[in-house]
Amino acid sequence: MNEKMFCGSLARITDLETKPFECEPVRRGQWEVGDYVIGEITIARGGFSEIELCSGRLARPVNGDVVLGALGVRHATLEVVGSFEKVEKDGRMDLLGAAGLLGRATSVSGLLPPLIRVDYRGHAKRDGKKLNMRDFAKRPVEQHSFDIPTILIVGTSMSAGKTTSAKIIIRELKRMGHRVAGAKLTGSGRYRDIQAMADSGADAIFDFIDVGLPSSVLPAGEYRKRLRDLLGVIRETEPDVVVAEAGASPLEPYNGDTALEELGNAVACTVLCASDPYAVLGVMHGFEMNPDLVAGLATSTIAGEELVAKLSGGKALNLLNPDSIPELRDMLKRALSV
Repeated sequence: MNEKMFCGSLARITDLETKPFECEPVRRGQWEVGDYVIGEITIARGGFSEIELCSGRLARPVNGDVVLGALGVRHATLEVVGSFEKVEKDGRMDLLGAAGLLGRATSVSGLLPPLIRVDYRGHAKRDGKKLNMRDFAKRPVEQHSFDIPTILIVGTSMSAGKTTSAKIIIRELKRMGHRVAGAKLTGSGRYRDIQAMADSGADAIFDFIDVGLPSSVLPAGEYRKRLRDLLGVIRETEPDVVVAEAGASPLEPYNGDTALEELGNAVACTVLCASDPYAVLGVMHGFEMNPDLVAGLATSTIAGEELVAKLSGGKALNLLNPDSIPELRDMLKRALSV
């Protein structure tokens, strides 16, 4: 290809940036979740025009550039809903997520600018075989039950403060002398989330992309198999504690409920990040969850903390307030002493 090609960060588990491959069209009926595909970019004026590269850096393409991404599904409450299964014969797709998640958008928030249009050119192939994320997926050497103490961070929705809370918790665990693994178990792929965990001191970082998934919207049985691989890979790094984020909320179709089931008794502490005090009740009642701590946007002020406590009867802390850190540290010590 003579055009400039951007590899979305969904390709960061591959060698596609350094080793040659062919680009050949594949019949629509043979497309699968995780297939690596190439398309030409068309950017609408004022559009959402950034692509997250394999390094995590954001780049701005121009019309006529090409992108290598992966076919997948997104079901974001506040941004984009779409699927590769909705792509029609014209091959027109949308960039459903900056990491290179490709499919046809079926619902877009009015608060977002227009999405990048991607016109399908073909699949990435080697030796006549189309390449899929699972071809580059990590696998544990052996399968064991997962027993690493885990601080699980869930949310009432996307953009509720989960990653910010994870960063603060990781810093405190490192100050306590622990070896920490940071992980994102569900959601749609973005490298920036787990990179933020690394920036906060995590000794190792992982997400579902490592086991070949562009997002965690897929049948529960298939997700469970991949999650067990992911937990196995995390376990092999021998952390003292895992800080795990479940993207979106447990009630959305990202398999958050499956992740909670698989973690089971390994969960030492649950932090619920809420976008609104009343949303806390929604997740608690809808998912029968009693979090150990409520944090996130809903606790941005004392008024928010008080309202969360009044509505839920639980503990709420504004983790961005330095005065809350001693209480957080005590909570973490109690959780990990069991």
